[in-house]
Amino acid sequence: MLPAPVAQPAARPKLATAFVPTGKILAPLVSSDGRLSGYVSFEVQLETKDSDSEFVTARLPLLLDAINMRTFRAPMASGPDGMLPELALFRKVVMASANEAFGAKVVRRVVIMQATPA
Repeated sequence: MLPAPVAQPAARPKLATAFVPTGKILAPLVSSDGRLSGYVSFEVQLETKDSDSEFVTARLPLLLDAINMRTFRAPMASGPDGMLPELALFRKVVMASANEAFGAKVVRRVVIMQATPA
């Protein structure tokens, strides 16, 4: 006789998500004393519900404007020569900008794909 099958817990339905590319984002590397160390180019993707991807894509210029307004005030320069970006801080800047441009909780996660000196 075979043992009775064990009931598996019901799986939570996964929300369909999409990753929306922002294109290249050019950001200044500002040190903690306010000096401009250089510029860095980021490639970012925003995770959102699949149903919100068109809304996010249409409003990307508002996101880029909000990022520009924040990066000059964010000391992202790190490393001995100030040419390395602080990725965690940039991720926070992008998330705060996304909340401003799209509304709270539209963007679930910010994924930094690449950061290169500009």
